[in-house]
Amino acid sequence: MKMNSSIISKRKVKIWIWAYVLVAPTVLLILLLNVWPILQTSWYSFNELKGMAAPKWVGFDNYRKAFLDKELLKSLLNTFLYAVVSVPVGVALSLLVAVFLNVNIRAKGFFRTLYFIPVVSAPAAIAMVWRWLYNAQYGLINYGLSLTGIKGPNWLGDSRFILSAVIIVGIWSMIGYNMIILLAGLQDIPKTFYEAAEIDGAGPFYKFRNITLPLVSPTLFFVTLTTFISSFQVFDHIYMMVGQSNPAKKAAQSVVYMYYQYTFVNYNKGYGSTIATILLLIILLITFIQMKLQKKWVFYR
Repeated sequence: MKMNSSIISKRKVKIWIWAYVLVAPTVLLILLLNVWPILQTSWYSFNELKGMAAPKWVGFDNYRKAFLDKELLKSLLNTFLYAVVSVPVGVALSLLVAVFLNVNIRAKGFFRTLYFIPVVSAPAAIAMVWRWLYNAQYGLINYGLSLTGIKGPNWLGDSRFILSAVIIVGIWSMIGYNMIILLAGLQDIPKTFYEAAEIDGAGPFYKFRNITLPLVSPTLFFVTLTTFISSFQVFDHIYMMVGQSNPAKKAAQSVVYMYYQYTFVNYNKGYGSTIATILLLIILLITFIQMKLQKKWVFYR
């Protein structure tokens, strides 16, 4: 018995060693590419670091400046509005598209590919197309409005409309990715539930509300959570569509865009790191709240 137990323990040790060896590259990459930058940014946020100068410890001075910075407050408000509008609308449209593409229709594969094209398209190409669509003089959107007698606004040059224009592009670009994930969740729902509901005389709305939504809620929660996180990190659409010299830039500036300005344009890495750390804390807080609230509406089978 002792010999058998020793052989089993040696086998377990070998299994654990091989497990750690196989996992080690991934763990090292995570530590190098994710954990270390977070620690480094947190350290820089307590320092004055401008240009090529050595870090100078200033304690909480950067955070005091941040809490009194009206530009940062405006950027936080823009980011919050972007997330609050784009996430619910984008997720709802993604679910609607996924539901329609989950039924037996002609050219289903073509439509799935069509909706997924924005995900694999280059951000620069997307920005160029939307800048042309939003052009105040010869853009397709304003041309369509002119046919109905409406004078279209300067979408990307007017502070009243620029954030709405960015939100529309954000919603359009997220539908394809979220649709694929939700489609996978919908296809995992057993068809027997729908067949039983049809026998009882249930209509499409009843089946969607009482079968589809509860059973797809875990996937829907994942999509909502990841979309919220990515919406608070919005940068590429603003950077490529708005431009540095745009007078209405402040009305659409996000927190990440402000971080980019201070860190890579003004070479003030200390204050830029403070902005990034504040954003990280906000995302962690929102994620924590969502994890707590998901118990009330997410149903796990």
